[in-house]
Formats: sequence, structure tokens, C-alpha cells
Amino acid sequence: MTTLGLVGLGRMGGNMARRLCRHGIIVHAHNRNPAVSASLASECGVIPHNAIPDLVASLPSPRIVWLMLPAGDATQQHIDQLLPLLSPGDILVDGANSWFQDTLRRAQQIGAYGIHFVDAGVSGGIWGLENGYCIMAGGAAEALAVLQPVLQALAPAADRGWLHTGPTGSGHFTKMVHNGIEYGMMQAYAEGFALLKGREDFNLDLAAIAELWRHGSVVRSWLLDLCGDFLQQDQQLDSVAPYVADSGEGRWTALEAIEQGVPAPVMSLALMMRFASQGKADFGNRMLAKMREGFGGHAITRHTPD
Repeated sequence: MTTLGLVGLGRMGGNMARRLCRHGIIVHAHNRNPAVSASLASECGVIPHNAIPDLVASLPSPRIVWLMLPAGDATQQHIDQLLPLLSPGDILVDGANSWFQDTLRRAQQIGAYGIHFVDAGVSGGIWGLENGYCIMAGGAAEALAVLQPVLQALAPAADRGWLHTGPTGSGHFTKMVHNGIEYGMMQAYAEGFALLKGREDFNLDLAAIAELWRHGSVVRSWLLDLCGDFLQQDQQLDSVAPYVADSGEGRWTALEAIEQGVPAPVMSLALMMRFASQGKADFGNRMLAKMREGFGGHAITRHTPD
């Protein structure tokens, strides 16, 4: 029977715990808020621990500890806390969207303890519980062999939806590029449906078009499925603020393209459009308006602050 410790029970981590329990994996769980662990214990049978040392001590050897925490300081702090508690041959998995350069640095830190480090890029969002997760895992082959039952339980099927991508760092690198592609696809759908909506004289049914494209079209995808679902409910989206957050992964993908000298204009421009939605284009647009006024006497649309 495969056993692991799972640290971090947010939207992704909590659903991963549920899916693992459904597939017979014994899950020892820790969350910053103990009430979350207790709730999952009642719901699906995870074994809750209020302290990380207790969680580690409860695991059989070789111990598997999987972190599902925000990338950056939170992940690093937990790695620093775990290393003195683990033993050579144990496996530490980072399932966050960590920058692969941080992963390469951490691999050296963790390797000095004789502990295997696996970087797992996880895709699937809130639908992963039912549909399974796509997992891109980097690390040593012997560590992946031990992890295989866990990966098979999380994936859509035992023989697909998970991949040993290569050495440590390759999992997070692959997930980074995956998210860059996601940015570009989302931007293309958004622009296309905006054009359809803008032709008001045709009175186009956006939901019907989304449904049409889902069948036989070369642009069909899960993202289009999601578009069709919410457009069925609301085609105006007036209640949605035109603000789109960006994650580190989109930025890192654009930076990696620059570092490699590989042209990636679609992914990079999709990232820039997210910046624009956040108001970061506002000052530049004010500059443009003033320049037009200066050389051509063009009127400026005045803004009255709230």
C-alpha cells in the first residue's frame, strides 16, 4: 500500500488528496489551517497532522512528502523545515508552479542530504478531481519508480496523463512552457469572441458558435468547452471586471524565450495584454493622447477621478 505525506490542502492540494484516497493511496496531510485537514479526514479519510514533524515521523521508509504550496518563499520555507527531518533515499516532491531555475538550485540543496527531489508540474485545476491531472515530473528514475502509483492515481488513467519528463528541473520547465501556450490560446479565444460580439448587425449567438466549434472544428479544445459553458449563461459578461491576473509562469516563459533567442510573439503578447488589463497601460495611453494633442490638436477625452 502506497503512503505519502501531502503538505498544502488548498484548491489543488485538497482535491488531489481526495483523488488519492479514492484510489487507495494512504494520505497523511498537513495544512496551515488544521480545520482543513480535519474536514478532509472526515470526508475522505486522510490522516491529519497539526505539525510537520509528526507527519514525517508517521510515514514509512522511503518517505514521500509532496508539497502543494505557493511557489516561492512558502515552498522554500517548507523545504528548509523538512530537510533535517528526512533521511537519505526519501523523496521530496514540489508540486507548485515553481520557476525551474529555483528548482535546479533546490536540487543541489536537497541532493546534499541524499534526498531525491522531484519537480512535478501539475495541470488540471479544479476539474482534476473528476477528470484527473496532467503531471509532468522531473527527477531520478528510481524516485519516479517509487512515485509511479501516486502519479497513476492522480492522472486520468494509469497509462496516460503523466510523464517522466527527464532530470530534475524538466518537470517545472515543461509546465512553464505549457502555461505560456495556455496564455496564447486563451488570448486568441478572447480576441475571436470579441470580434464576433462586435459585429452587432449580425446578432451572433456566441454560445451557439462556441458549441458549433466544439464539434469537428480545428479550434476545438477544453478551453472552448469552458467558453461554451459560461456563454450559455451570460453572453454580455457585464458583471466581470476586465482585469486578468498573470502568474509567474507566463513571465518566465517570455523571459526564457528571450534567453534562448527563440521567437515567441504570441505567448509574449498574451502576457502583455494581461498587463494592459491590469491598468498598466493607462499611463502610456495618456502619453499617446497628449502626443496626438500636441502634434495634431486632437481632442483629449477627459477623465474625472472618482
